[in-house]
Amino acid sequence: MSVTVFSQLDKSLHEHLDALVRLASDGDDGTAAALARSELPRVVAAVKALLDEHAPDEHGRCPTCRTRRFSRRLPAPCRAYLGAQLAMTVAAEAPGRHHRHVRSAV
Repeated sequence: MSVTVFSQLDKSLHEHLDALVRLASDGDDGTAAALARSELPRVVAAVKALLDEHAPDEHGRCPTCRTRRFSRRLPAPCRAYLGAQLAMTVAAEAPGRHHRHVRSAV
């Protein structure tokens, strides 16, 4: 089986994110606090960079997402924005989660 550069990067990124979730969930309070201080700014920067690429243009369309090569750009919010919004709000409020929503703590 041929391993591409993308597949290696994808695997590495997913392993790193899985490790962060595991440490945050299973680590003691000191580990979770240290993890938040060191990793949260990096994760936020990565999400912001991704969303900056998908910010709507002056016509309200995503400059990155297209259905086909020469087709019109999709209206905003595109899937990247919607996916981030769902991950940050709906997933945080899923049944069985015992976390307070971040906005309610601010």
